[in-house]
Amino acid sequence: MSRADEIFAQNMTDIMENGFWDTDLPVRPKWEDGTPAHTVKKFGIVNRYNLQEEFPILTIRRTAFKSCVDELLWIWQKKSNNIHDLNSHIWDSWADETGSIGKAYGYQLGVKHKYKEGEFDQVDRVLFDLKNNPSSRRIMTNIYNFQDLHEMNLYPCAYSMTFNVTGDTLNGILNQRSNDMLTANNWNVVQYAVLLIMLAQVSGLKAGELVHVIADAHIYDRHIPMVKEILQNPRHSAPKLIVDSTITNFYDFTVDSFQLVDYEYEKLSTKIPVAI
Repeated sequence: MSRADEIFAQNMTDIMENGFWDTDLPVRPKWEDGTPAHTVKKFGIVNRYNLQEEFPILTIRRTAFKSCVDELLWIWQKKSNNIHDLNSHIWDSWADETGSIGKAYGYQLGVKHKYKEGEFDQVDRVLFDLKNNPSSRRIMTNIYNFQDLHEMNLYPCAYSMTFNVTGDTLNGILNQRSNDMLTANNWNVVQYAVLLIMLAQVSGLKAGELVHVIADAHIYDRHIPMVKEILQNPRHSAPKLIVDSTITNFYDFTVDSFQLVDYEYEKLSTKIPVAI
């Protein structure tokens, strides 16, 4: 069975059995009908995924791999904050009439900063350091820019990456302030696993371990029945990820540069409602 399935099942069971309900507290998110969207949560979940052992995608439910990669490229490669550059509708609820989500996500990664080596945006600085200073303990990104929060239509959830090279292996830590565990947990894991693989390949390294640190790991009240159903589903072996090995430039990757082989998964019986 997929190790990602095991981790997901352990997280969800722990949250439902031992988590804290915010039912009596005022909450910002609401359901489409205007009802407050309450959650049960656990604080400080840390999960580790060894990318040399398997690709961490769920099989007890489908994770939309191509859409995950498309959003990742929208943020990290296009450095865009406009949904017209995205091939899915996952950000529509947070976009204005022009398609902008404000100074959030890709916008922050594309802002240039001055260093003694020159001027770089955050992504290009990571690429520079991985090739020129891989032993550095300062290879990281952060899109939680307090100065611009008032101009973001949604504060960043997955907000920072810390990269660390050990020998010939690239490892990374994804920090996330908040995670809707049913809707987005594996989505984020898949994205940042792919990101590590991309960065490693163009830097002459191997992708190693992805560590996912979640401050507030929660399940929404209306998701509980779906979670219980999903946890009863059969589990399959993890698929194999095939990456176009000819690509040596980070900006040459496309959605079609990645292929999942033998991805078996269980279908959801109903569409997952998303709290806004």
